[in-house]
Amino acid sequence: MRKLCLLLALFAVGSATADTLLLEGIAANAMSASERPQRGMSKANVETRFGMPTARISAVGTPPISRWEYPAFVVYFEYDHVVHAAVRR
Repeated sequence: MRKLCLLLALFAVGSATADTLLLEGIAANAMSASERPQRGMSKANVETRFGMPTARISAVGTPPISRWEYPAFVVYFEYDHVVHAAVRR
């Protein structure tokens, strides 16, 4: 019985730590969302506002999805418009 209580206590502590880390990661992404290209922006607007990317990866698949890599984030395009911008860590 004592081992079972200890095991349950350790499980509860581990779960609380995991939740905290997940929430901190979400908060970090939310703070930098305004510093990334927004969904719907054109490639021309992204380049005007954020400059030339360090790499341009050609489109693949249907619909064609391409990406531009910047030091702080990666931008994913469907055709000519942003569908997502992810923070690099």
